Amino acid sequence: MTSSSDTSQVSAMLAKPRTPRVIGAQDYPLREQVRDELRARIADGRISPGDRMVEQALADEFGVSRIPVREALRMLETEGLVHNVPRRGVIVSELTRLDIEHLFDIREALEVLAFRLAAERATPRDVRRLEKLLERAKAAMAKDRHSDVTQINADFHDVVTDLAGNPFLHGMLEPLTGRLRVLIGRSHEYERQAAEHAGLVEALADRDPDRAAALALAHIRTSRAHALTQYDATHAQEGSA
Repeated sequence: MTSSSDTSQVSAMLAKPRTPRVIGAQDYPLREQVRDELRARIADGRISPGDRMVEQALADEFGVSRIPVREALRMLETEGLVHNVPRRGVIVSELTRLDIEHLFDIREALEVLAFRLAAERATPRDVRRLEKLLERAKAAMAKDRHSDVTQINADFHDVVTDLAGNPFLHGMLEPLTGRLRVLIGRSHEYERQAAEHAGLVEALADRDPDRAAALALAHIRTSRAHALTQYDATHAQEGSA
């Protein structure tokens, strides 16, 4: 049975602005479409830590059965974005400061390697693929479509990982994707990210692995510092309240 407080919380969650994504419109499994939509909402803050994820409410909103929603929530739980609480159900997780440190340690180790390998292998066609993502991000920024910018920036890093050509590297990063996207989505440093991504694409175009690795390291460390500063500021405000 759903309590009145839980019902109010769910209603508030679903009342937040939605993206134009239509579940079922894409040509891949429904559970993954639902997962991607919920992950995007968690990443850009439309769904907040502590929010309760009710299968039936989400199924009604998306126009699907409860089965793909249940499967999507299990996938998000594997990524660490949600967790099951006895007698309450599925709750959106909150990253701790130590979680952020650990995630960036892994990101620093693996993504710097990904950019180095991508610079060794990238073809002009690959570079153009990344340039198109930069163009899409710029257009989305101009329209203040922050959710789209977050998704495109995440796609940028996914493409670089693919270009690295190492399936084991891809497999190691994949379980972290959701939590890393949350950190990327909440940074709101779109102009900085765009400029740094442009520099990384130039390094890949020049087939310069050392420069690509150095720029990637600086990019990730800047993101780490901002994420920790943002975390400290948010929790200082909560402590004052």
